[in-house]
Amino acid sequence: MISVLVVLFYLLVPAGVVWLCRRFSTIGKVGAILVLYFLGIILANLFVFPFEGFAGKLYPLQDALTSVTIPLALPLILFACDFREWPVKKALGSLLIGLISVMAVATAGYFLFRAHLGEQAPSIAGMIVGVYTGGTPNLAAIKMMLGVDEGTYVLMNSFDMLVSFIFLVFLMAVGIRLFRKILPVDAVPEADKGLPQVGRKLAQSEADMYRDIFTRRHFLPTLKALGLSILITGIGLGLSLLLTDGINMIVLILTLTTLAIAASFLPAVKKWEKSYDAGMYLVLIFSLVVASMVDIRSLDFREGLWLLAYIAFAIFGSLTLQVLLGRIFKVDADTTVITSVAMINSPLFVPMIADSMKNRRVILTGISIGIIGYAVGNYLGVLLAQML
Repeated sequence: MISVLVVLFYLLVPAGVVWLCRRFSTIGKVGAILVLYFLGIILANLFVFPFEGFAGKLYPLQDALTSVTIPLALPLILFACDFREWPVKKALGSLLIGLISVMAVATAGYFLFRAHLGEQAPSIAGMIVGVYTGGTPNLAAIKMMLGVDEGTYVLMNSFDMLVSFIFLVFLMAVGIRLFRKILPVDAVPEADKGLPQVGRKLAQSEADMYRDIFTRRHFLPTLKALGLSILITGIGLGLSLLLTDGINMIVLILTLTTLAIAASFLPAVKKWEKSYDAGMYLVLIFSLVVASMVDIRSLDFREGLWLLAYIAFAIFGSLTLQVLLGRIFKVDADTTVITSVAMINSPLFVPMIADSMKNRRVILTGISIGIIGYAVGNYLGVLLAQML
């Protein structure tokens, strides 16, 4: 009975937090993921960890939920891709510059901070690449593939949100105007002709994206999307067992990513408008579960300070390198900024920065780059970690 109540808690609380984000603008600005992390950590350390026996009984259930949610979420998110609608030619140069910048700065940061990060330094470098080319799903996936402990993951994600918020404030306060003086500036059309469907579907706030998911129009297609995600996960598990005689997370996650990208080209899959929303809701569940597994008493905050320094170096260092390379290769300021935001903060933040730039035409470019980042982040993150 307790297990059923705990599962219901993990499944339903994210919906309540999304409602709060929609109802109260202040909470909405903080974001559902960060609220859920705080809630999970507070709940665990004030109400669970004081009762060691109860915490021990919960762990197998929590571990099962964290092992299921991200593998199911990744295909659902990638189903929302439609490469045929993306302005690939314009975005390709900026995307490559962004990927090179993140990889180069993450590598430089590894050699700069590795003495202070211990044996997990290569895995942290890989997660840095994953989260700053894609987003939280990539961070979580790489964490699972490389076996990073829960405390390091939560500490890293918390610092990431803090520095990413400072990064956005910097861009809106001075960064956009500064980079428009350094880089070429494209003329902004006085009127927008309207965004293609993929832009309308993904360019929405975190609170609004879950609306109408249970209506007749969306509920059955979303169930189909979930079913296909389960099938792809099953194929990934089967392939992992065939190749490694066990559950190898690297084989599993990379198989999921590849099959989901292939499925995104199917006409039927393109009609599942809420697959992205369903995938992100699973990410919210994961965030609450993994945060509730952390015992703050076991965290090494001395190590955490160096982790914070590494994250700040990665975010602002990659932005600086992007601007320098953008100037060399004549990439315009708005494309450079929106690329950095899509990779550092995720596609959900693209419309907000585009509005600050008074240039809605870059929304689709930013979303395109962000979604490609979701697709390649796992590959690049694991590749760098294994190389280091």
